[in-house]
Order: sequence, then C-alpha cells, then structure tokens
Amino acid sequence: MSDLIERNSSVPLYRQLEDILHGKISRGEWQPDEQIPSENELNRIYGLSRMTVRGVLNKLAGDGLLVRVPGKGTYVARTKISAISPAYKGIREQLEALGYDIATQLISLDRITTPSRVRERLRLGSDDEVYAIVRLRTVDEKPLSLHRSFVPARLAPGLDRYDVVSEQLCVVLEENYELPMKSVEEDLEAVAVDATDAKYLGLRRGEPALRLTDVISDRAGSAFEYSTIVFRGDTMRLKFDYQLA
Repeated sequence: MSDLIERNSSVPLYRQLEDILHGKISRGEWQPDEQIPSENELNRIYGLSRMTVRGVLNKLAGDGLLVRVPGKGTYVARTKISAISPAYKGIREQLEALGYDIATQLISLDRITTPSRVRERLRLGSDDEVYAIVRLRTVDEKPLSLHRSFVPARLAPGLDRYDVVSEQLCVVLEENYELPMKSVEEDLEAVAVDATDAKYLGLRRGEPALRLTDVISDRAGSAFEYSTIVFRGDTMRLKFDYQLA
C-alpha cells in the first residue's frame, strides 16, 4: 500500500489518508499506546487541510483504532480482548484458551454485614452476613478486571477456608455447597471508575470502564451470589449472542 496521496485518483483524499493511517496501525508501524504525529504534522506530511486530517483522526478514533487525549495528542489504541459474558463461560477460561497469561490476586475475603445493595438483590435480612470476595485479574501481567462477589454466609459456611484464586468460585459453590448456577440476571453499564477501582486497575479516577453485575440463582430460583466485575474500558470488549425463536 502506498503512503503517498494521489491527487489525481478517483479515491477521495480523506479516504486515502484513512487507508494510509489504518495501514500503519495494522502493519505494526505504529504500536499500541504510541503517540502518532499531530494534526499539523500530518497536514505538512500529506499536504491536506487540517479539517480533512482532523476528520480522519476522529473517524479512526470512533472506530476504536486511535485514542484522542485533549491537550496531549493522539495515540494508537490498545487491541481489545473480546470475550462473551462470564455467565456463559468464565473469563479466565476464555482468555486461557486464547493463549493469554492469566493471573488472579486475592485482595480480600471477609465475612461482613450485608451491604444494602447486596441485601436487596439477594433478598436477605438486615442481620444476614455475606462473604465478600475481592479479586484482581491480570492479563500478561497487566490489570484487566476487578471482581467483587457476595455470597450469603448461611448458604456457604466456612467459604473462607477454600481457595477461590486457583479455583473458580462457581465451582467451589457447586461442588462444596450444592449451589449450581442455573440462571443469571445480568446488567452491563459504562462507568467512570472511582479512586479505589482506579488504583487496582492502573487507571486514573474518572476514566471509563465497563461494569457487569450478576445475580446468580440455583435450580429453585433462589439467588445465592451477587457479583460485580469492573473491566478496563480500553482493554476489554464483551460480546452477547442471542438465538431468537
């Protein structure tokens, strides 16, 4: 692919520039997190108007190939990891199958009074306690997601004795407490990370993230786990596939 603008071509100038910049990214000439030339530099290099250059950069940013940081410049976006919802297949299992180096760190595992939002979703009483489990998952030694899980203590006594790092929590609950996951109520939303999550995920407070909330129930329809997973918005993409009758 030529890196030259052909002014006599029938291909519009903006499309030629878009193809040139896209090629530099796809060929690896520009690496993820690398700052690319400024609008003025691209204008000088290719002899195009600043408006044309700005439009192309905004288009590539909208396509997820570039990240524009006000006051700093334009950077090549990181390649996002694509996975289906963990309600269907665990994130760790999916990423390991894709060849990523996955690690999980236990931040805390405590028996606590049930927070109000958890109490409402799990239909617990004001005196009920839950095990609160917080884990950080990394991919190739870089933070990916922060997992918080809440399980009623009366349904899983002694849960804090089990290894919930090397073993998936859903497996521990099913094999040791007869709590199989049979239905999931799920919500996904874009959020701005707070200071606590930002610290663990290597982000700045207020940066974008994805938060997935699950309420998991057994065969009888009784909810036994409330969980949230906060993913780095610049690293993770979730896919949802549906079969319609």
